[in-house]
Amino acid sequence: MNDDLNADSGNAEIVSIRETGFEYVSDFLLGIAFLVTTFFALRRMIISRKQGGVETTVVTAFYSLILMTSVLRALWFIIPSSMLNPTYTPSAVMAFSTEYNRWFISFLAEILVSLGSLCLFSIFILILVYWADILKKYFYPGARRPKPMLTFIILVSILAVIEITNALCFFLRIYSIEGMILLNAILLAIVSIICVCEISIFSHRFRKVLTTLGAINQVPTESQVKRIVWITVTGNLFFFGRALIEIVFAVYLIIFLFQTGKVDKVFSHSFWDVYLLLKHWSEVAILCLMLYILQSRFTPGMVPPPRTNREGYEPVGQPEQPYESSKMTNTLVV
Repeated sequence: MNDDLNADSGNAEIVSIRETGFEYVSDFLLGIAFLVTTFFALRRMIISRKQGGVETTVVTAFYSLILMTSVLRALWFIIPSSMLNPTYTPSAVMAFSTEYNRWFISFLAEILVSLGSLCLFSIFILILVYWADILKKYFYPGARRPKPMLTFIILVSILAVIEITNALCFFLRIYSIEGMILLNAILLAIVSIICVCEISIFSHRFRKVLTTLGAINQVPTESQVKRIVWITVTGNLFFFGRALIEIVFAVYLIIFLFQTGKVDKVFSHSFWDVYLLLKHWSEVAILCLMLYILQSRFTPGMVPPPRTNREGYEPVGQPEQPYESSKMTNTLVV
């Protein structure tokens, strides 16, 4: 299914294998779907910036990440594959290749995919960072906490350094474009598994906090608990599915590598089509879910203000000075 080398006037070229009709249609539909999420993310980001308030910066950051993910994915699907790669399925293009003089464009196409994945996972890293911060405030009220945004920047920077290292290995001709794809699959599988574990842990603790505060303040918290469960189930389904897809993909490549000594001519159209459809339609679904969750307006506390007639008693569990972490939690929980 991959390329044949053909010499013509002293210049070797890779003969392109065209996309199938199904692949044209599926890429077009995915491109349109990501364009739609781009439009809504941009619209929400503009509205968020106009509202003002201490939570605006964080909420705008969420919308910006959704916007960047959608734009990068839309570009990758809308630009014809023949302009980016020698074949529709990945091929073993090496840096500074004399057999394929458009190797740098293939490299840029892979970087486009990697940046889209980095932005996508950054959305959930930011969510988990703020969840961890607000939970630490309730479980360890006297403990010193680092700024959530600083923690987020550090974590994303680590992923960015791995991606830069991946690119350097390509330029050093340690491996080809397929090697970059393999490393990204392993990285995303690991991050997905971590996200499944963290979401499950934080979800349990949030339900515990909400139930306790509701009982003490005598206010209903059932709706908040149900929403946490809903977010937990959908989030874990996405990350568990993503981890499974990337693990199967990586194992398939590694087995082929050990059998043949190289990752070349490994992808069939059917295998690559299934991989793309499962991977990217699940991304469309989770981005739409995030847009739906973030559309809620902010309220000052993590739970509704208690209605009490007792004089001399103050509500328990309300922050003395609400700040962006509390408000961010409201968006994702209340």
